[in-house]
Amino acid sequence: MKLNLSRVVRGCRLGTLNNLGKKGDRTMEFPGCLLYTRTGSAPHLTHDTLQVISGIPVMTQLTLSSLAEHYEILEEYKEGIGKFIGMPESVFYCSLHDPVNTCPPGYVTNKSVSVWGVGGRLEMTAAKFMTIQQALQPDWFQCLSDGEALCGEVFSAKRARKSVDRSLAFLDECLKLQEQSEVLRSCVMIGVIEGGDIREERLRSARETAKRPVGGFLLDGFHGDAMTKETKLQLMSSVTAELPEDKPRLIFGIGQPDEVLECIEAGVDLFESFFPYQVTERGCALTFSFDYQPNPEDTGSTSVLWTPL
Repeated sequence: MKLNLSRVVRGCRLGTLNNLGKKGDRTMEFPGCLLYTRTGSAPHLTHDTLQVISGIPVMTQLTLSSLAEHYEILEEYKEGIGKFIGMPESVFYCSLHDPVNTCPPGYVTNKSVSVWGVGGRLEMTAAKFMTIQQALQPDWFQCLSDGEALCGEVFSAKRARKSVDRSLAFLDECLKLQEQSEVLRSCVMIGVIEGGDIREERLRSARETAKRPVGGFLLDGFHGDAMTKETKLQLMSSVTAELPEDKPRLIFGIGQPDEVLECIEAGVDLFESFFPYQVTERGCALTFSFDYQPNPEDTGSTSVLWTPL
């Protein structure tokens, strides 16, 4: 995977991700989004319908929480999730959690992280996590991390520091296991930036994660209402300023159009596309009114108004 950054305008990064996929023949533009799926299937769309829709994202998002209960089947199958679900040419990114579902807090320890599937809680040690990734064989996957710095009733610098320490420890252990696996050695591991709303811890997480041989970065913990919008955007800009320019930046749990545009201005490249699914499940539709300036270097502003019907 190679990132080609063509320009940066007022913090917004424009470019392409090249040499993606098992054959290295796929290209993806950024800023962009991932194709959201549930158990490997795009919600409300059949496989045949998906093939005739134009503009489908190059990269498909899988969620570990929805697939972990079935990994033994894929382990026996041996050819990975792409061929198993009939999408062998797709590029896959496996996230730890489903952005639509809220995970109960309090189930992260120094040794494991819990995900929640249909059958309930699944405890993930680094060894079990990497075994499941080896069965799935995604192109990219999010590393284990402690994303609970802003969960619960009390937010503190001590809890933020612990989330960073745990996440770095998980990352180091997973990197060692990746090096030992012939199947996963060619996969891209995405390091996770934690630290809650404590700027010093966010910057420490970014700097330390950037020292490791990861292929990209995931900004976690910016969804929800635990932080004000101003704090979120300031922290995002501070974090992305610490990250190398030649690796992609993803963000977890941000999907509303206005929030996506704000994150792009803060230096984020890739987003999840779960928001239309949430709107559909509420029995609504989306309409858009664009005031669009095609020249990104023009000083005029760009606004997008969206209304759920």
